[in-house]
Amino acid sequence: MYGDTEVMRKRAAQLREQGVDIRAMADSLVTQTEGVGWSGRAASSLDDRIRERAAHLRDVARRHDVAADSLEAHLAEVDRLKDAITNTERKATALVSDARGRVARLQEPADPADPDHPADVRRLPAPEDEVLAGFAPPPRGHKDWLTVDLPGL
Repeated sequence: MYGDTEVMRKRAAQLREQGVDIRAMADSLVTQTEGVGWSGRAASSLDDRIRERAAHLRDVARRHDVAADSLEAHLAEVDRLKDAITNTERKATALVSDARGRVARLQEPADPADPDHPADVRRLPAPEDEVLAGFAPPPRGHKDWLTVDLPGL
């Protein structure tokens, strides 16, 4: 399988949590500075610097949110592709199994009592069954299942 999506979901949640923490840190810095009660040019300069730093921290928090959003969008696509792989694999396995069964029955000796299969007529599999019976599947869960092209899929 391609990627443990549960681990990645936890990482996206951590990114969001870190963003919340960083925003809280920015708010706390501003609040603490405002609560000092200091006045004058130095106080004004400190206020400006703290507000600038808080703005940078909020930008970092926003980037954490963007990263979490991107990761979650990627996870949705990974889950969609994993589901597509599973569905294609399941359908192909059933089609191949059925075709191999039909081909095997054609190779059994003809039953003289069966009017549909007289002994003197050579029985050939349908072209679709030949393709399906000869199919070599990719490994279980492999991305190559996304490009499998078989009759009936």
